[in-house]
Amino acid sequence: MVKVLLIVTFWSHITWAVKGSSHCKQTDPEEIRPHSVTVTEFGAVGDGVTLNTKAFQNAIFYLNSFADKGGAKLFVPAGRWLTGSFDLISHLTLWLDKDAVILGSKNPDDWPVVDPLPSYGQGRELPGGRHRSLIYGCNLTDVIITGDNGTIDGQGSVWWNWFRSKTLDSTRPHLVELMNSTGVVISNLNFLNSPFWTIHPVYCSRVTVQNVTILAPLDSPNTDGIDPDSSDDVCIEDCYISTGDDLIAIKSGWDEYGISLARPSTNIFIHRLTGHNRNGSGIAIGSEMSGGVSEVHAENLYFFDSSTAFIIKTAPGRGGYVRNIYISDVTLSGVDTALRFNSNFSEHPDEFYDPNALPVIERITVKDVKGDNIKFAGLLNGIEGDSFRHLCLLNITLNVTSESPWNCSYIQGYSALVFPETCEPLNESIYPKHYSDCYHISTHLHSSARCHLSKGMMADIRSLLD
Repeated sequence: MVKVLLIVTFWSHITWAVKGSSHCKQTDPEEIRPHSVTVTEFGAVGDGVTLNTKAFQNAIFYLNSFADKGGAKLFVPAGRWLTGSFDLISHLTLWLDKDAVILGSKNPDDWPVVDPLPSYGQGRELPGGRHRSLIYGCNLTDVIITGDNGTIDGQGSVWWNWFRSKTLDSTRPHLVELMNSTGVVISNLNFLNSPFWTIHPVYCSRVTVQNVTILAPLDSPNTDGIDPDSSDDVCIEDCYISTGDDLIAIKSGWDEYGISLARPSTNIFIHRLTGHNRNGSGIAIGSEMSGGVSEVHAENLYFFDSSTAFIIKTAPGRGGYVRNIYISDVTLSGVDTALRFNSNFSEHPDEFYDPNALPVIERITVKDVKGDNIKFAGLLNGIEGDSFRHLCLLNITLNVTSESPWNCSYIQGYSALVFPETCEPLNESIYPKHYSDCYHISTHLHSSARCHLSKGMMADIRSLLD
């Protein structure tokens, strides 16, 4: 016990030493573009009534001629700018004034229907295509969507009503979608009332989302906040999200289509995230994870008045894997379930999926969690005959209201310093012989300590671990 306490003491020091720093690659959203225009120069009217789709499209078409000359900036001044879907270009900064509001049209014809994503095989909600997002880009490089805390409002209530009444012919649109793009920055803006998922980078690399607020009513259907999808090197920092579904949902394709494309989501970093919901999770992986999800690091999280803090959603037929996940420094208040594995998300795109394609879930570490007014500590249900292993729980203290705080089946793992005491499959201690099975505990301890501790202290830690 003394060894464990000493390790936790050292660990606390190391964690404190790195708090508050930015983990995203530093990109200046105020980067000066040599060419700049205002959307009003192309006939836009900010009265909240005039449809400005052509003005946005014409302005961006004009700026495309400067893409190879240092890039360009489209400035949206104060006003309420109603528009349908429009495309971005490479080497562009879309900049919103603090009193600028881009409003999504309530006419579905202003959101064209496009082909389904190849990793989904159909629209996520309905067979066939999907409505294109309000702000869209494909095959782009160096795109910045930012401003002085201006607002992009999808006016999604009409879409939510159509969804509930089952009168839609195609899947609802996102508010922002970047596809097959590299070097994307989204920062310093408010995103409101998305018809569907709010920010959706798909098949993208080097994506940064910083200092954004995402809001939608708590009863709005499927209004996820940020959904990295088959994307890599994604950094999400300093965001506040309150929506009707998952605050962040990491995805990588749906059943046989995701397996075939095999484009995983990897190297996803989430820091200083705050928010709540009633029908989703703080951080979700899946349920569309058939291309694989790995190397997810989420730290400094605060979730309140929410359904679930962290969940992995999957099902027989998904295939794929979720591995090397690290969740740390979490504060919870009024959360129904702190940790959840739900293996019964059995919605499939069509009848051609392989029911024997089982997901592999392994090396999931959750540490340094405290929570008050928690109903369940963990509902962790794997799949019989499948591999849900090396779940590691460390230094977790939850004030749980349920008489049965844990419900576990078909999982395997370890724990240390967890209250209330974990379920039987996790009872074996992490220390001294299982810490190497726990993702990021041993590697993070050794690598971080080299930066912050003396050689003598490192030797003491090694002796404790050996």
